[in-house]
Amino acid sequence: MRVLLVDSDGDRAAAVEAGLVAAGCVVVGVVGGTAGLTRAVRDSGAEVIVCGLDDPSRDELEGMRALHRDEPRPVVLFAEKAEPEQIEAALEAGVAAYVVEGMAPARVRPVIEVAIRRFRAHQALRDELAAARQDLEERRLVDRAKAVLMQKHRMTEPEAYRRLRRMAMDRGQKLGTVAASIMGKNPK
Repeated sequence: MRVLLVDSDGDRAAAVEAGLVAAGCVVVGVVGGTAGLTRAVRDSGAEVIVCGLDDPSRDELEGMRALHRDEPRPVVLFAEKAEPEQIEAALEAGVAAYVVEGMAPARVRPVIEVAIRRFRAHQALRDELAAARQDLEERRLVDRAKAVLMQKHRMTEPEAYRRLRRMAMDRGQKLGTVAASIMGKNPK
């Protein structure tokens, strides 16, 4: 497991790095803050990000939010403070695990494992939601294309649908692709 460590406290970072290495992780880099985090993740090829932040600031959380948007990875945040608003903001920024009361090297590996599983489950839900949205948009497009065919050729809905299906089969294309081409030719 390739881990990027984010911690401004050099002594703590060294102890956690030693704990990660002892647990079988490869620490691909240590950075002092979340500014430029997305680039650091890309450059290092990190699979997991472990952050030790005493009191996560708005800017640090924004760096995590940018990472979650541009290069989603499991992020484990070890913090000293546990204000509910702070925890909520961290989770909204894409943090997979928010751990309070320090970053004990022996606890890091199990927390990372849980964070990875939680991150994967969250990503699967996001992918499922995106697929459902795409299916819904395709259905709407097919319905609009049917309406165009019905109006233009005075067809019933089943006839328009059959025509769309036939066109898709003849062209070797998906139904949504054919519907989009019809809508491109006959905008609303």
